[in-house]
Amino acid sequence: MKNLSTFPRSWIVVAAIAASGVLATAAALAADQPAKPQNSAKLAKPLKEAHDDLNAKKYPEAIAKLKEAEGIAGKTAYDQHLINDMLAYAYIRTNNLADAAKAWEAELEDGFSTPAEQQQKVRGLAEVHYQLKNYDKAIEYGQRAIKGGYGDEELKKLVGQAYYLKGDWKGTLAFEGALVDGMIKSGATPPSESLQLILSSCVKLDDSACTTKALERLVTYYPKPDYWYNLLFSISKETANSDVNTLQTFRLMYEVDVLRSPDDYIEMAQLAMDAGSPGEAQRVLQRGMDKNVFTDQRNKDKAQRLLDKAKQKAAADQPTLDKIVKEADAAPTGAKNAGMGLAYFGYGQYDKSTDEYAKAVSKGGLRNATETQLMLGIAQLKAGHKDDAVKSFKAVKGDPVLERLAGLWVLHARQA
Repeated sequence: MKNLSTFPRSWIVVAAIAASGVLATAAALAADQPAKPQNSAKLAKPLKEAHDDLNAKKYPEAIAKLKEAEGIAGKTAYDQHLINDMLAYAYIRTNNLADAAKAWEAELEDGFSTPAEQQQKVRGLAEVHYQLKNYDKAIEYGQRAIKGGYGDEELKKLVGQAYYLKGDWKGTLAFEGALVDGMIKSGATPPSESLQLILSSCVKLDDSACTTKALERLVTYYPKPDYWYNLLFSISKETANSDVNTLQTFRLMYEVDVLRSPDDYIEMAQLAMDAGSPGEAQRVLQRGMDKNVFTDQRNKDKAQRLLDKAKQKAAADQPTLDKIVKEADAAPTGAKNAGMGLAYFGYGQYDKSTDEYAKAVSKGGLRNATETQLMLGIAQLKAGHKDDAVKSFKAVKGDPVLERLAGLWVLHARQA
């Protein structure tokens, strides 16, 4: 996740807000534009001199004059309001954010700021406190702006990051989750930063279900290989006791090209061989070799032996398929058709694979109807029948892991 310690827009916005205050003060001090209320006569000269120093960028001198003006007996509340406006600007320009925040907070509720000026100052205070790492205050003012309807998307980012940087993972989830849910509901795409904050908070809380959901949303809107890998790797940890589900997880990893380790390639190929799909095993191992995955000699030798075995099995198996398919069609159940569907799938004959899996589903009597339904969808997608594939994936029921994989295949189909 990117560094969240700075917020790039802050200085621009804070300086602009401070400058707007000085402009308002200038209007109030101008002889031909009397303000109501007006500054007192005894402060007219020091305030004018301080303002002239600000224009000349003599910020320390302006601050000194304004501090002197604060000590003048008989100054009015409005005098103090003008002093705070100019002090805030001078402090911003001298990088004294802490005192700038105090000046703004002092004038925020003094009754002299217009509603528009108050909104500006609230936003500015959120950003100043964020820069000061006063995250509770940044959240307080940011939430005030958001609830008031004048918090823009950048300010919402700031609040979410403030929750995260203060270590409030649950607060981050609550705030960012509400934003993301609202955007999804409205048909908008949630920002990557929000989804990453949610993911990181889930990880910090060691909440696996939360982490998986966050990864699924990242894959949905930002299908980067790393997100796919992390998501499918998390699912693979749940399939250790099921060769069927492990192989199906590997199949989706292979499809979105996030198989990474030599062991993954070798295990997938071996599982495919064991399932009766030597053509698939051959294809998987060949991709691993083309990608130079097997850099260790031991793994390279192991992969080569398995590849040779897969080639031999395929050479003996492939010529018999058209003959065996007639026996499968004559069988009363769909078990043999499912076997033929897998065989054709392994050799990349996806239309024939689709036909056989469709027959298997129609006949029934299957050893694993859920897996067969999933394979029908995969074969259809590989054959270019996306709409039919999505329907088949949505019909996968009965095994929670395979249902989740089917949902991810739907997502991949729509992104392809």
